[in-house]
Amino acid sequence: MARRRKRPTGDPVNGVLLLDKHAGVTSNEALQSARKLLNAQKAGHTGSLDPIATGLLPVCLGSATKWSGYFLGAPKCYATTVRLGETTETGDCEGPVVAISDRQVTRSEIEIALERFQGEFLQTPPMYSAIKVNGQPLYKLARQGIEVERESREVTVSRLTVLEFDGRDVSLEIECSAGFYVRALATDLGDALGVGGHVVSLRRLGVADLRIEQAITLDALERMETLSERREHLLHAGQALTHLPAVELSVDAAFYVCRGQAVRSANLPKSGQVRLYSDSAGFLGVGVVENGGVVAPERIESAAG
Repeated sequence: MARRRKRPTGDPVNGVLLLDKHAGVTSNEALQSARKLLNAQKAGHTGSLDPIATGLLPVCLGSATKWSGYFLGAPKCYATTVRLGETTETGDCEGPVVAISDRQVTRSEIEIALERFQGEFLQTPPMYSAIKVNGQPLYKLARQGIEVERESREVTVSRLTVLEFDGRDVSLEIECSAGFYVRALATDLGDALGVGGHVVSLRRLGVADLRIEQAITLDALERMETLSERREHLLHAGQALTHLPAVELSVDAAFYVCRGQAVRSANLPKSGQVRLYSDSAGFLGVGVVENGGVVAPERIESAAG
Protein backbone atom coordinates (compact mmCIF):
# COMPACT_ATOMS: atom_id res chain seq x y z
CA MET A 1 0.00 0.00 0.00
CA ALA A 2 1.42 3.36 -1.04
CA ARG A 3 2.28 5.75 1.74
CA ARG A 4 0.34 8.99 1.80
CA ARG A 5 2.36 12.09 1.19
CA LYS A 6 2.51 14.39 4.18
CA ARG A 7 0.53 17.56 3.71
CA PRO A 8 2.74 20.63 4.04
CA THR A 9 2.07 22.62 7.19
CA GLY A 10 1.79 26.39 7.16
CA ASP A 11 0.50 28.92 4.64
CA PRO A 12 1.40 29.32 0.95
CA VAL A 13 3.70 32.27 1.69
CA ASN A 14 5.67 33.62 -1.28
CA GLY A 15 8.66 35.96 -1.19
CA VAL A 16 12.33 36.38 -0.34
CA LEU A 17 13.56 36.97 3.22
CA LEU A 18 17.00 38.49 3.66
CA LEU A 19 18.20 36.72 6.78
CA ASP A 20 21.25 37.71 8.83
CA LYS A 21 22.36 34.24 9.97
CA HIS A 22 24.04 33.98 13.36
CA ALA A 23 27.04 31.77 14.10
CA GLY A 24 26.67 28.24 15.44
CA VAL A 25 23.80 27.06 13.24
CA THR A 26 23.73 25.49 9.79
CA SER A 27 22.08 27.31 6.92
CA ASN A 28 19.32 24.70 6.88
CA GLU A 29 18.64 25.16 10.60
CA ALA A 30 18.40 28.93 10.10
CA LEU A 31 16.12 28.43 7.10
CA GLN A 32 13.77 26.10 8.99
CA SER A 33 13.57 28.54 11.92
CA ALA A 34 12.68 31.36 9.53
CA ARG A 35 10.08 29.20 7.78
CA LYS A 36 8.38 28.41 11.10
CA LEU A 37 8.43 32.04 12.24
CA LEU A 38 6.71 33.02 8.98
CA ASN A 39 4.42 29.95 9.05
CA ALA A 40 5.39 29.15 5.46
CA GLN A 41 4.85 25.81 3.74
CA LYS A 42 7.95 25.78 1.56
CA ALA A 43 11.41 27.34 1.82
CA GLY A 44 14.89 27.06 0.30
CA HIS A 45 18.11 29.02 0.70
CA THR A 46 20.35 30.38 -2.02
CA GLY A 47 23.78 29.02 -1.13
CA SER A 48 24.80 27.78 2.29
CA LEU A 49 27.05 29.40 4.87
CA ASP A 50 29.30 27.37 7.19
CA PRO A 51 28.08 27.09 10.81
CA ILE A 52 30.88 29.46 11.97
CA ALA A 53 29.83 32.06 9.39
CA THR A 54 27.34 34.87 9.88
CA GLY A 55 25.66 37.22 7.48
CA LEU A 56 23.41 37.40 4.47
CA LEU A 57 21.39 34.28 3.69
CA PRO A 58 18.57 34.99 1.22
CA VAL A 59 15.70 32.58 1.98
CA CYS A 60 13.17 31.93 -0.79
CA LEU A 61 9.64 31.01 0.29
CA GLY A 62 6.85 29.36 -1.68
CA SER A 63 6.86 30.13 -5.40
CA ALA A 64 9.97 32.31 -4.91
CA THR A 65 12.04 29.11 -4.50
CA LYS A 66 12.11 28.83 -8.30
CA TRP A 67 14.29 31.96 -8.37
CA SER A 68 16.97 30.60 -6.00
CA GLY A 69 19.27 29.58 -8.87
CA TYR A 70 19.63 33.22 -9.90
CA PHE A 71 21.31 33.90 -6.54
CA LEU A 72 23.38 30.69 -6.36
CA GLY A 73 25.46 31.74 -9.35
CA ALA A 74 25.67 35.43 -8.41
CA PRO A 75 28.80 37.23 -7.09
CA LYS A 76 29.27 37.37 -3.32
CA CYS A 77 30.97 39.75 -0.88
CA TYR A 78 32.62 38.59 2.37
CA ALA A 79 34.50 39.99 5.34
CA THR A 80 36.86 37.49 6.92
CA THR A 81 39.64 37.29 9.47
CA VAL A 82 42.49 34.88 8.76
CA ARG A 83 44.84 33.77 11.53
CA LEU A 84 48.35 33.37 10.21
CA GLY A 85 50.89 31.02 11.82
CA GLU A 86 48.36 28.26 12.57
CA THR A 87 47.17 25.51 10.24
CA THR A 88 44.01 23.59 11.16
CA GLU A 89 42.61 20.34 9.84
CA THR A 90 39.49 22.01 8.44
CA GLY A 91 40.89 25.38 7.27
CA ASP A 92 38.81 27.17 9.90
CA CYS A 93 38.67 27.51 13.68
CA GLU A 94 36.38 24.49 14.10
CA GLY A 95 39.16 22.01 13.38
CA PRO A 96 42.15 21.07 15.55
CA VAL A 97 45.46 22.90 15.01
CA VAL A 98 47.89 20.63 13.15
CA ALA A 99 50.86 22.98 12.65
CA ILE A 100 52.21 26.20 14.19
CA SER A 101 54.78 28.64 12.82
CA ASP A 102 56.60 31.31 14.84
CA ARG A 103 57.74 33.24 11.78
CA GLN A 104 56.44 36.78 11.69
CA VAL A 105 55.17 38.32 8.46
CA THR A 106 54.56 41.96 7.56
CA ARG A 107 51.52 43.64 6.07
CA SER A 108 53.57 44.33 2.95
CA GLU A 109 54.35 40.61 2.54
CA ILE A 110 50.65 39.80 2.91
CA GLU A 111 49.62 42.35 0.28
CA ILE A 112 52.23 41.04 -2.17
CA ALA A 113 51.12 37.42 -1.55
CA LEU A 114 47.47 38.37 -2.10
CA GLU A 115 48.19 39.68 -5.60
CA ARG A 116 48.11 36.12 -6.98
CA PHE A 117 44.55 35.69 -5.62
CA GLN A 118 43.01 38.53 -7.62
CA GLY A 119 41.35 38.48 -11.02
CA GLU A 120 40.70 35.08 -12.61
CA PHE A 121 42.63 32.07 -11.30
CA LEU A 122 42.25 28.39 -10.49
CA GLN A 123 41.29 27.44 -6.94
CA THR A 124 41.23 23.92 -5.51
CA PRO A 125 38.16 23.42 -3.28
CA PRO A 126 38.95 22.35 0.31
CA MET A 127 38.28 18.80 1.49
CA TYR A 128 35.88 20.22 4.06
CA SER A 129 33.29 21.32 1.51
CA ALA A 130 29.89 20.11 0.30
CA ILE A 131 31.15 19.22 -3.18
CA LYS A 132 30.23 15.63 -3.98
CA VAL A 133 32.56 12.94 -5.33
CA ASN A 134 30.79 9.73 -6.39
CA GLY A 135 27.71 10.93 -4.50
CA GLN A 136 29.60 11.56 -1.24
CA PRO A 137 30.15 15.11 0.12
CA LEU A 138 33.86 15.80 0.52
CA TYR A 139 33.48 16.81 4.17
CA LYS A 140 32.14 13.32 5.02
CA LEU A 141 35.19 11.73 3.41
CA ALA A 142 37.46 14.21 5.22
CA ARG A 143 35.94 13.24 8.58
CA GLN A 144 36.88 9.62 7.80
CA GLY A 145 40.47 10.70 7.16
CA ILE A 146 40.09 10.17 3.41
CA GLU A 147 41.58 12.75 1.07
CA VAL A 148 40.73 12.66 -2.64
CA GLU A 149 42.01 14.63 -5.58
CA ARG A 150 39.86 17.68 -6.31
CA GLU A 151 39.56 19.38 -9.64
CA SER A 152 40.57 23.03 -9.60
CA ARG A 153 37.90 25.52 -10.62
CA GLU A 154 38.18 28.89 -12.26
CA VAL A 155 37.11 31.61 -9.85
CA THR A 156 37.20 35.40 -10.00
CA VAL A 157 38.11 37.87 -7.28
CA SER A 158 37.18 41.39 -8.36
CA ARG A 159 38.27 43.07 -5.12
CA LEU A 160 40.49 41.92 -2.25
CA THR A 161 41.30 44.50 0.40
CA VAL A 162 43.40 44.25 3.57
CA LEU A 163 41.43 46.06 6.27
CA GLU A 164 43.62 45.42 9.31
CA PHE A 165 46.63 43.38 10.44
CA ASP A 166 47.72 43.03 14.07
CA GLY A 167 50.77 40.83 13.48
CA ARG A 168 48.77 37.63 13.76
CA ASP A 169 45.24 38.11 12.36
CA VAL A 170 44.57 39.76 9.00
CA SER A 171 41.10 41.10 8.19
CA LEU A 172 40.07 41.06 4.54
CA GLU A 173 37.10 42.12 2.43
CA ILE A 174 36.50 40.07 -0.70
CA GLU A 175 34.23 40.45 -3.73
CA CYS A 176 34.25 37.18 -5.61
CA SER A 177 32.43 34.89 -8.01
CA ALA A 178 30.16 32.06 -6.98
CA GLY A 179 32.10 28.90 -6.14
CA PHE A 180 34.92 30.78 -4.39
CA TYR A 181 36.01 29.27 -1.05
CA VAL A 182 37.26 31.72 1.58
CA ARG A 183 38.74 28.79 3.58
CA ALA A 184 40.79 27.81 0.55
CA LEU A 185 42.06 31.40 0.31
CA ALA A 186 43.06 31.33 4.00
CA THR A 187 45.06 28.10 3.65
CA ASP A 188 46.54 29.13 0.28
CA LEU A 189 47.60 32.53 1.68
CA GLY A 190 49.19 30.84 4.70
CA ASP A 191 51.05 28.44 2.41
CA ALA A 192 52.21 31.28 0.14
CA LEU A 193 53.65 33.06 3.19
CA GLY A 194 55.16 29.82 4.54
CA VAL A 195 53.38 30.10 7.90
CA GLY A 196 49.99 28.41 7.44
CA GLY A 197 46.62 30.01 8.07
CA HIS A 198 42.95 29.43 8.78
CA VAL A 199 39.66 31.34 8.96
CA VAL A 200 38.66 32.54 12.43
CA SER A 201 35.62 34.55 11.35
CA LEU A 202 33.54 34.89 8.21
CA ARG A 203 30.64 37.19 7.43
CA ARG A 204 28.76 37.39 4.14
CA LEU A 205 28.05 41.02 3.33
CA GLY A 206 26.40 40.68 -0.05
CA VAL A 207 24.80 38.36 -2.61
CA ALA A 208 24.37 39.90 -6.07
CA ASP A 209 22.95 43.41 -5.34
CA LEU A 210 21.51 42.42 -1.96
CA ARG A 211 23.34 43.73 1.12
CA ILE A 212 23.56 42.74 4.76
CA GLU A 213 22.13 46.14 5.78
CA GLN A 214 18.78 45.00 4.33
CA ALA A 215 18.75 41.77 6.37
CA ILE A 216 17.03 40.83 9.62
CA THR A 217 18.08 38.38 12.32
CA LEU A 218 16.03 35.46 13.63
CA ASP A 219 16.04 37.11 17.06
CA ALA A 220 14.48 40.28 15.63
CA LEU A 221 11.84 38.24 13.78
CA GLU A 222 11.06 36.32 16.97
CA ARG A 223 10.51 39.54 18.94
CA MET A 224 7.78 40.67 16.54
CA GLU A 225 4.33 40.10 18.00
CA THR A 226 2.37 39.34 14.84
CA LEU A 227 2.79 37.17 11.77
CA SER A 228 1.84 40.05 9.48
CA GLU A 229 4.64 42.17 10.98
CA ARG A 230 7.16 39.42 10.19
CA ARG A 231 5.88 38.98 6.67
CA GLU A 232 6.33 42.68 5.97
CA HIS A 233 10.05 41.89 5.66
CA LEU A 234 9.51 39.67 2.60
CA LEU A 235 10.61 40.96 -0.79
CA HIS A 236 8.86 40.12 -4.02
CA ALA A 237 11.12 38.16 -6.43
CA GLY A 238 11.38 41.19 -8.71
CA GLN A 239 12.66 43.30 -5.80
CA ALA A 240 15.31 40.71 -4.94
CA LEU A 241 16.61 40.17 -8.50
CA THR A 242 17.86 43.74 -8.90
CA HIS A 243 21.26 42.55 -10.18
CA LEU A 244 19.46 41.81 -13.48
CA PRO A 245 18.64 44.84 -15.68
CA ALA A 246 14.93 45.73 -15.85
CA VAL A 247 13.12 45.76 -19.21
CA GLU A 248 9.63 47.21 -19.62
CA LEU A 249 7.48 45.41 -22.23
CA SER A 250 4.43 46.68 -24.05
CA VAL A 251 1.07 45.05 -23.32
CA ASP A 252 1.27 43.02 -26.54
CA ALA A 253 4.87 41.92 -25.96
CA ALA A 254 4.03 40.91 -22.36
CA PHE A 255 1.11 38.82 -23.64
CA TYR A 256 3.31 36.83 -26.03
CA VAL A 257 6.33 36.48 -23.70
CA CYS A 258 4.06 34.96 -21.03
CA ARG A 259 3.06 32.37 -23.62
CA GLY A 260 6.65 31.34 -24.26
CA GLN A 261 7.40 33.46 -27.31
CA ALA A 262 10.41 35.70 -27.94
CA VAL A 263 9.53 39.34 -28.54
CA ARG A 264 11.17 42.51 -29.78
CA SER A 265 11.74 45.34 -27.36
CA ALA A 266 13.56 48.67 -27.37
CA ASN A 267 16.38 49.54 -24.97
CA LEU A 268 17.57 45.98 -24.45
CA PRO A 269 21.12 45.33 -23.23
CA LYS A 270 23.37 43.56 -25.75
CA SER A 271 23.14 40.18 -24.00
CA GLY A 272 22.41 38.38 -20.75
CA GLN A 273 19.48 37.88 -18.43
CA VAL A 274 16.95 40.63 -17.72
CA ARG A 275 13.93 41.20 -15.47
CA LEU A 276 10.76 41.58 -17.48
CA TYR A 277 7.97 43.98 -16.50
CA SER A 278 4.74 45.33 -17.95
CA ASP A 279 2.64 48.27 -16.78
CA SER A 280 -0.45 46.15 -16.28
CA ALA A 281 1.03 43.03 -14.64
CA GLY A 282 4.22 44.26 -12.95
CA PHE A 283 7.03 41.71 -12.66
CA LEU A 284 6.67 38.98 -15.29
CA GLY A 285 9.83 36.94 -14.85
CA VAL A 286 13.31 36.60 -16.31
CA GLY A 287 14.22 36.65 -20.00
CA VAL A 288 17.40 36.23 -22.04
CA VAL A 289 18.43 38.77 -24.66
CA GLU A 290 19.11 37.25 -28.06
CA ASN A 291 20.61 38.73 -31.22
CA GLY A 292 18.67 41.37 -33.10
CA GLY A 293 16.92 43.12 -30.22
CA VAL A 294 14.87 40.09 -29.18
CA VAL A 295 14.21 38.82 -25.66
CA ALA A 296 13.08 35.25 -24.99
CA PRO A 297 11.36 34.14 -21.77
CA GLU A 298 13.52 31.99 -19.50
CA ARG A 299 11.32 31.73 -16.41
CA ILE A 300 7.93 33.39 -16.05
CA GLU A 301 6.38 34.39 -12.71
CA SER A 302 2.92 33.12 -13.60
CA ALA A 303 4.24 29.56 -14.07
CA ALA A 304 3.49 27.12 -11.24
CA GLY A 305 6.04 27.45 -8.40
